[in-house]
Amino acid sequence: MNWADMFFQNWQGIVRTLAVGVLAYACLVLFLRISGKRTLAKLNAFDLVVTVALGSTLSAILLQESISLAEGATALALLIVLQFLVTFVSVRWPRFAKMVRSDPSLLVRNGEYCHAVMRRERITSDEVLSAIRSSGANDLGSVAAVVLESDGTISVIPSPS
Repeated sequence: MNWADMFFQNWQGIVRTLAVGVLAYACLVLFLRISGKRTLAKLNAFDLVVTVALGSTLSAILLQESISLAEGATALALLIVLQFLVTFVSVRWPRFAKMVRSDPSLLVRNGEYCHAVMRRERITSDEVLSAIRSSGANDLGSVAAVVLESDGTISVIPSPS
């Protein structure tokens, strides 16, 4: 292995990365704008997977000379179209939506931990207390409920007092 090749191989590779990178990035931005706000909304597990796949695809387009810009743009478009189709079907068929998304989970109810749910969701009492403090509440007794939302955020519902 030539040590110099590890740092610089040739100008052709750099120029290709710059040209294809700008064009692939422009394609991704265009596709995301066309697909609507849902693609960039708060991420649930399914949306996160699509977002990671988009980033991985963009990276492959930039760094692998064997992937043409047209092939890469097609791959980006395919991921976005599939994500659009899944969300389109999810809105219309609740059973399908249940298959691709998780339901919210109740972590605290009337000031009491739901330990079995917390274990299943791998949430610690310290994380719940942190969310309670972040919401402006003082302690566990001052909340009616704490919910782990399907996008991974923790919502705190204050006690009516």
